Amino acid sequence: MKKVCFLLLFVSFQIHAQQILSVKEQAVVIDDILADRFNNLLPDLMDRANLDMWILMSREYNEDPVLKTMLPATWLNARRRTIIVFYRNKHMNTLEKLAVARYNFGDNIISAWDKEQQPNQWERLVEIIEERNPNQIGLNYSTHFNIADGLDKTDYDEFMQVLPKPYKSKVVSAEKVAVGWIETRTEREMIIYNQLVDITHDIIAEAFSEKVITAGITTTSDVEWWMRQKVIDLGLQTWFHPTVDVQRSKDDLKGHLYSFSDRPEEQIIVPGDLVHCDFGITYLRLNTDCQELAYVLKPNETVPPQFLIKALKEGNRVQDIFTNNFETGQTGNEILLKSLREAKAEGLKPSIYTHPLGSYGHSSGPTIGMWDSQGGVAGAGDYPLYPNTVYAIELNTTVNIPEWKRDIRVMLEEAGFYGEDGFRYVNGRQTTLLTIPRLKAHKGN
Repeated sequence: MKKVCFLLLFVSFQIHAQQILSVKEQAVVIDDILADRFNNLLPDLMDRANLDMWILMSREYNEDPVLKTMLPATWLNARRRTIIVFYRNKHMNTLEKLAVARYNFGDNIISAWDKEQQPNQWERLVEIIEERNPNQIGLNYSTHFNIADGLDKTDYDEFMQVLPKPYKSKVVSAEKVAVGWIETRTEREMIIYNQLVDITHDIIAEAFSEKVITAGITTTSDVEWWMRQKVIDLGLQTWFHPTVDVQRSKDDLKGHLYSFSDRPEEQIIVPGDLVHCDFGITYLRLNTDCQELAYVLKPNETVPPQFLIKALKEGNRVQDIFTNNFETGQTGNEILLKSLREAKAEGLKPSIYTHPLGSYGHSSGPTIGMWDSQGGVAGAGDYPLYPNTVYAIELNTTVNIPEWKRDIRVMLEEAGFYGEDGFRYVNGRQTTLLTIPRLKAHKGN
C-alpha cells in the first residue's frame, strides 16, 4: 500500500511543482526512503568502511546529527537515551538493526531491550556486543567532520566503563560510515531533489519580480523577509535566513565595494542594480542552497546590459571548468586546486567554496574550498569524491566592469549531482539573468 501511495504522490508532485505534500503524506515518503536506505544503502557503506558494528547513542533533545536523520517520521526527537546498533555480517549478507531502547525505533528498527528482564540498558548493550563478537565497534567521533562527531562525552564515558576489556581495543571512529550515510543519495531521493530545487528556483523567480520588488521602494531586507515568509506559507522550512544584496556602478554606489563580512544590512533596490540572493529550503529531510542574479531594468531597457550578460557567462565558464574536474577518488583539495589553475589560465579570477549538500545544508563529504581558504582545507578537503552525492556548486568570479568603474563578483550556487555517469545539475542552472520587472527563462544545462 505504501509503495502505491508513494508513486501516486510523486506523479502529483511532478505535475505541480509548487504542490507541497501534507505532513501525513510526507511521513509516508520519509519512512519509505529510510527503509530503502537502511536495507539497500547501509550494508554497502559498512562494507566500504570495513566496519561490522556501528553504535549510535543519543539522549532526548541532544541528538547525534546522524541519528537525527534516521528518526522515524513520527519522532521529532530521540526518546530518553536511545541506542541503535547496526551489525553487518558480510559473509551471510545480513544487516541486523537493533534498538537498545524501551520503544521500537519506528517500523525499521525493533527494540532489543526488555527492561523488566534486564534493568540496565548499558548491560543489555554489552550482551548484544558479546553475542555478535564484532571485529570493530564504530562510534560517532571525528576530528574533521562535525556531523560525524555527535557522540557526547557522558555517553562515551559510560559506554567505555561498562565495555569489557577485550572489546575496548576494537572501538574505532565510525567517520567513514557516518559521512557516507549523510552524503550518499538514493535513486528515490534524487527524484525528490529535482522537485526541491525546482521549488527553490520558482521562489527566487517570484522574489526577483515586480510582484515583490518595486524599484526605489523595496529594500533588500524586504525581499529577504518575503522569501522567509513564502517558505513558511508553503509549509516548508529553511535552514538559514535568506540574504539579498546589490551591486551597482561606482558612481551610484554609496560606501564601498563590500566583502562577505561587511555586506550592508539593507539597501533600497533601484533601476540598474544587479541583485543577488542566497536562499535554500528544507523539505522531506533534504536541503537546497541556491544563489542567483537579477537585473533591475532602467527606463527604456528591455534586456540587461551586454557587459552583465558577458559577466554571467564568465561565471558559467568557471562552473564548467570546476565540474568537469569531478572524478571519483579525487579529493576536494585536488579538485579545487586543479580547477583554480585552469580557470586562471583562461584569464578568469575565480573563487571556489563548494560544499556537500543533502541531509544538511552544509553537509558532510569533501569540502572543495572555502571563500577564505583557497589553498585547500585540511581534513574535510582531503576526503575523496564518491558517486551518488550532491553538492552546492558555490563559487564566484571577479569581473572588471569599465562601464561601472569597478569590479563585480558574479556569485552563483546551484545543486549538482555526481553519479556513476558523471556530473549534472539537479534542476538546471542560471545561464540568463532574471530581469525585474520582466521575468525571463533562466535555466540551462
